[in-house]
Amino acid sequence: MTESRGAQDTYLLIPILLLAVLVSIAVIRGPNLVSLPGFGSAIIVAAPLILATYALMSVALAGRGTVDLAVGPLLAFINVSIVSLNGLGLVTSPLGVFVVAIGIGVIYQILFALVIIVVRVQPIIVALSGFLALSGINRVILPRPGGVAPDWMVSWGLGNTIFSPVLLILVLATGGWLLFTLSPFFKHLRMMGYDERAAFTAGVRSDIVRIGAHVIAGIFVGLGAICYTALIASGDPTQGTTMSLTAVTAVVLGGVSLAGGRGTITGALLGATNLFLIGYVLATFQFGSVQGFVTQLLYGLTLIISLLLAMLVPVVGRYISFISPFAAFMVLGIVVAGIVLEVSTAQTYVATGPIPVGSGDNIERYLIFPPTGDAQPFGIWLSPLQRLLFIATAGILALVVMMRVVVVEAAARRFGAFGHAVVACFILLCLAIIAIYSHPARGGLMP
Repeated sequence: MTESRGAQDTYLLIPILLLAVLVSIAVIRGPNLVSLPGFGSAIIVAAPLILATYALMSVALAGRGTVDLAVGPLLAFINVSIVSLNGLGLVTSPLGVFVVAIGIGVIYQILFALVIIVVRVQPIIVALSGFLALSGINRVILPRPGGVAPDWMVSWGLGNTIFSPVLLILVLATGGWLLFTLSPFFKHLRMMGYDERAAFTAGVRSDIVRIGAHVIAGIFVGLGAICYTALIASGDPTQGTTMSLTAVTAVVLGGVSLAGGRGTITGALLGATNLFLIGYVLATFQFGSVQGFVTQLLYGLTLIISLLLAMLVPVVGRYISFISPFAAFMVLGIVVAGIVLEVSTAQTYVATGPIPVGSGDNIERYLIFPPTGDAQPFGIWLSPLQRLLFIATAGILALVVMMRVVVVEAAARRFGAFGHAVVACFILLCLAIIAIYSHPARGGLMP
């Protein structure tokens, strides 16, 4: 029997709390992150790590302690292969690059699975052998960083806008996994990872399920290699070790069990995002020549602390089971959003009113419009986006209260007077919001 959904979600509280802390520190230390180019660059840099973490998660769910340490060298192998084939003029089109990248990833992962199934070698031994072999092969293909990526990939890595092909790849990969979780195959994968003998007794074809998990991992690694190639616009055979360590840390930090059976795409995404933010925050401190060593040190400490916390979560979870990870994410999200708005508008507003912006690029830099007009609600200077956020928050809270009352009253034979009053107040609140904020002269939402 696998863990319940609530038990799995408890593990998300740690990465959610860490995410809120890191985002707040990152925005304070580097305000340029809160801009369209800042968000765009963050997506480009974090995408390879996120996809590598997805790949590790899919094989970790299969059980037997399957930790693919070769995920980094495999990603680098695909990267140098794409650059080398492009230099020879053999693979230059988008279709060819995607076929080669995903094909190499899938073929390697199938071989990985077959060695485990047929030869019955421990997965950690196979992973370590692949790590060492691919690290050497990468040096043979490309002795030092260099080469040129296909021309059409260069524009992908510019990071001057949020909406880019790399973001599309991330969205499709995440959405594909979410759809995959609705299939019976995913339930068999979790069951097998939690207890392979019990799954086999229940009729699960464990060998087929294991191969399927490795195929999915190969697809994610191929997509991650494409994003990495677009990021550096060249080939680099030296990043395999770093990528593997970071991806393993992100998987553990995201609450994915290396023993199998437990893990979600949300946890993997949170873990990878946290690792990216740790690197971003450390970069703002300017450690100079020891920057890389400090980053690796903190990654290692994060891995150790994450393993210790993962052992404590089942014990602590008994006392915090009433806390929903989604509710914690929403509350912390509102706090972080307030910090982001405060830091972003610190040079734009003062206590007596707005300072004229003049440049007209406020929407591009801060994702908000400056306040217009003299009619501000309650005498507080708010931008249209800030007013919209406050109104949406009040509306959501009112809707939650109304729905709670409706659910309670539904168990009764008659809808009580209190229920009617709550529904009426909610309707009046909606009408008041529409009446007050529907026109710019009344402090409306439009700039």
